[in-house]
Amino acid sequence: MHIALYAPMKPPDDPLPSGDRQAARMIVRALALGGHRTGIASRLVSWLPAPDAAADARQRADAAAEVETLVQRWRAPGSDRPDLFLTYHLYHRAPDRVGPAVAAALGIPYVVVEASRALKRATGPWAERFGEVDAALAAADAVVAIHAEDAEGLAAVVPPARLHRLAPFVDAAPYRDAAAHREPSAGVVRLLAVGMMRDGDKARSYAVLAAALARLADRPWQLSVVGDGPARPAVEAAFAGHGLGADRIAFLGARDSEAMPAVYAGADVLVWPAINEAYGFVFLEAQAAGLPVVGACRGGVPEIVSDGETGLLPPEADAAAFADCVGRLLADAPARARMGAAAAAHIAARHDLPVATRSLDAILAAAGRSRQERSACAR
Repeated sequence: MHIALYAPMKPPDDPLPSGDRQAARMIVRALALGGHRTGIASRLVSWLPAPDAAADARQRADAAAEVETLVQRWRAPGSDRPDLFLTYHLYHRAPDRVGPAVAAALGIPYVVVEASRALKRATGPWAERFGEVDAALAAADAVVAIHAEDAEGLAAVVPPARLHRLAPFVDAAPYRDAAAHREPSAGVVRLLAVGMMRDGDKARSYAVLAAALARLADRPWQLSVVGDGPARPAVEAAFAGHGLGADRIAFLGARDSEAMPAVYAGADVLVWPAINEAYGFVFLEAQAAGLPVVGACRGGVPEIVSDGETGLLPPEADAAAFADCVGRLLADAPARARMGAAAAAHIAARHDLPVATRSLDAILAAAGRSRQERSACAR
């Protein structure tokens, strides 16, 4: 099947690393493993950080032009017309103004993967874009929720037959292979944090991590930090402000995805406070590499980290509780080993690429049936 892929928040070939980009790329990988061919339909971005009427008007005009261009291209004789249009990550900040119109014009199934619907945005400055999201959800032949909270919100507007679940996933093989060569630590527990350095929730997560580790300054650990961005000076200052310097913290900067399996293999525990994370792609990667994790009990994180079995999930933004959890793992090497092994098995069974491929194939087939049924009803 030829699938036209659109990510209105950030195209999968965007040069800036992020969990959202990585997840979109994993969708492409899963589709390829299932024998499907995926091409980027559009790189048009509809995401806005805050309500902006002028920017919104420009985006609408650009979207209308994009729809006309795509429809003309794919209606032309001999064109490589797609069999299905798939939009990744749809919500009020990034509505899909392309997919529903193109799919309707071509008469092909329209699928949305990772959609969310926050009812509080139905009124106020986001209301119009919220309405556009609802319109896209109504047009979709299959809507895929990544975690339970999203599924609950979507159930109000998406019929059960068209609402599906897909567990977050990762290609575990490179992480498994790298972990097979992990060297034991020599008395000092190797902690790892992975996260972009930008203002807002990421910076807050680093601040909580710094405050938590300051409570454990007398314990034997070292922290490596992978990530970069405009908030790096503030992140470094947060650690320095708690008396944590270069003897305890190594800032490694950004790393590309190919380098990350070796990074995880060189650590003993992933520590990331995950403030306001949807689920945290780094938790999938770390567990795939056999690392226990300390995260946060919020959003979709508990759906991919089994608290007490593959990691520890203190309350969100609670530095004292986070420190207690890290301290438990610092003091208990057998627990680290047990949780790490359980983490790798957990990812292989529920969140690995082949598992997701089977789920996606079933969802695409259901979308095709839904399109046929809805077209028959319309006729």
